[in-house]
Amino acid sequence: MTEVSAPTGRSGLDLAAWRRRLQNPLTVATGVLAAIYLIDGLDQLASMITVAVGALANTAPYIAIAVLLIGLLKATGAEVVVARAFQGRESVMIVMAALLGGLAPFCSCEVIPFIAGLLAVGAPLSAVMAFLLSAPLMDPPTLFVTAAALGWPFAIGKAAAAVGLGLFGGFAMRALVASGAFADPLRERRAGGCCGVRPSPFSGQVEWAFWRDPARRLTFYQEAGGNAWFLLKWLTLAYVLEAVMIEYVPAAWVAGTVGGDGLGAIAIAAVVGMPAYLNGYAAPAMLAGLTAQGMSAGAAIAFLVAGGVSSIPAMAAVFSLVKRPVFASYLILGLCGAILSGVIFQAVYSVL
Repeated sequence: MTEVSAPTGRSGLDLAAWRRRLQNPLTVATGVLAAIYLIDGLDQLASMITVAVGALANTAPYIAIAVLLIGLLKATGAEVVVARAFQGRESVMIVMAALLGGLAPFCSCEVIPFIAGLLAVGAPLSAVMAFLLSAPLMDPPTLFVTAAALGWPFAIGKAAAAVGLGLFGGFAMRALVASGAFADPLRERRAGGCCGVRPSPFSGQVEWAFWRDPARRLTFYQEAGGNAWFLLKWLTLAYVLEAVMIEYVPAAWVAGTVGGDGLGAIAIAAVVGMPAYLNGYAAPAMLAGLTAQGMSAGAAIAFLVAGGVSSIPAMAAVFSLVKRPVFASYLILGLCGAILSGVIFQAVYSVL
């Protein structure tokens, strides 16, 4: 009887295994850093690693808190309590997610573990989308930095845009899901983490003293460790890519194409803002100079909103958690919401 082996390349290598390795975020990050070394040498490589490691270190406390909470959630079965509290209340949850995201004291990178936590408790995709869209846009430091650079109308306008974008995206996603779209939105993960195939979060029993049960203790270690490794891999790639953007994409080139007035300028600002690397602390100061040179208020808000939604760390994490159609919807809703925010703000600002 002849054995049938798995398909391999001409050299006998397992092509599927190699594809999996190449799709690993740490492999991609290593490849990017190797290319930097070959192109610009050791000093530039060291500078990029310093930027990425510093950003990762700043996020580490949030990752630690998040993975411990997810481990506790799974080990105790407390997700049952959380999930049942939102049964039949999707509209309320969308509103709360948009408000929480718009007021959360975290930047786009630091909300990533909490997005994973929302998915862990079985929150509806509409509420998750509301949080995803609103959370990267505003936090207390960003509010004051924006006010200092552009004035309080811009700061308040961006805060309102954050909540409004969350509501817009959440209810739009609810309508899409109701129409039959995104029946299976999450990527499957093989071990650990919050996004793999799970039993229903609405079933099971709660055991607060989980350490008394060996099985629940094992669940805690597996969930905390699996989520920590998952988030570490993707955030490493995200921060390496962000460091590359900061170093190699000229800020003047990104911003210099969004001057002018009218709807066209707002749309261009949103489109340019989507791949922009500028964060909520750096962008207002640069936009202050552009508005002084004639950039419209609506274009500035559209740039800020679109850039916050599509920051490199946020996009990398969202892409790792959900399937491509949901990721595409995230970007489309963010772009449309940024343009709409710019149009509304321009109309309001013109009468102030």
